[in-house]
Amino acid sequence: MKISVVRPRDLANSERARWRELQKADRALDNPFLSVEFAVAMDSLRDYVRVAVVEDGGRIVGFFPYERHGFGVGKPLGGFLTTCHGLIAEQGVKLDARALLRACRLNVYDFDHMVAGQPTFGPYESDVRPAPVMDFTAGFEAWLEQVRANSPKNLKTVRYKERKLGREQGELRFEWASADPGVLRTLLAWKSDQYRRTGRVDRFAQPWIVELTEQMHAERSTDFAGVLTMLYAGDVPVAGHFGLRTATTLVGWFPAYDTEFARYSPGIVHHLQMAEAAAGAGLHMVDMGKGGKEYKDWLKSGTLYVSEGRISRPSPAAAVHWMGRVPLNKARTIVLDRPSLYRAADRVLKGFGRVRTALQPDQTAKETSGAR
Repeated sequence: MKISVVRPRDLANSERARWRELQKADRALDNPFLSVEFAVAMDSLRDYVRVAVVEDGGRIVGFFPYERHGFGVGKPLGGFLTTCHGLIAEQGVKLDARALLRACRLNVYDFDHMVAGQPTFGPYESDVRPAPVMDFTAGFEAWLEQVRANSPKNLKTVRYKERKLGREQGELRFEWASADPGVLRTLLAWKSDQYRRTGRVDRFAQPWIVELTEQMHAERSTDFAGVLTMLYAGDVPVAGHFGLRTATTLVGWFPAYDTEFARYSPGIVHHLQMAEAAAGAGLHMVDMGKGGKEYKDWLKSGTLYVSEGRISRPSPAAAVHWMGRVPLNKARTIVLDRPSLYRAADRVLKGFGRVRTALQPDQTAKETSGAR
């Protein structure tokens, strides 16, 4: 096999069409983070984005998008922003993983949301984790029945809060695929506030991530698009979400809500309405991604699997990288596997967020008021 490395922007139209063809041919690759449009958008904003083009007998059989950082450290495309990565290839294609790294000029490659079971990367998987999905292939009502079976009490409570929100704050209205950039700015302001309140790093403090989100919001093709949804009470936005979709799958990305309406659980109310709108738009699935959120177990009607692992070639850079990353990854896995530890860590982060907010009340108030 021949492996050549280029920037995604330099792929010819025929190569981009082949990428889409390969993606559509394998259901396991039906994820917008694996789409050529996402790779090209990332390349327009980051200089370290590359794609390995794999040929066999002069015919393209695969694409491997990745990031090449200093000292030959490889990362998945989009890194911490994405919930899926992998080799977009003909089913059954298996590459020598270390030869692939050598062709990509990488000493090490870490992955944590790889499509599980890919022949090239399967031998290097150290952990496989479930990613819950809302599956609408049998229709929205069938999915809702599964949600009811998962927890009748939760569904009853959310429907009660949904009616209460409409009664007390104004008639509810759900908007699917809003094109309004002002609505997107409102959602991102809520999300930034959530990151700060919960002690997380505010991703939208980085201008390139805001620009990426805006670029994705402008995408409107049949095979790939950004989908902005918003729930309104009267004329007031209360909860929303921005994600990416293929022709059949929407991936959860940035959900958020206005904390003034927290008593109504607007985020979950929004998710129920988003599910109905997604099914009505012809989508087969909403991929909620792996992670320790309890609402995902309640809303799920199916499961995908993603894996974690590491590939390296003998080098000083790979050894240094191992010392810095592997122990941390193992500690994170232990926390995720034990709900009591996960809840404790979450409380610590939220406490840190409250302290940080209290120390900067004027700035926080200014940012919040400017976002409304």
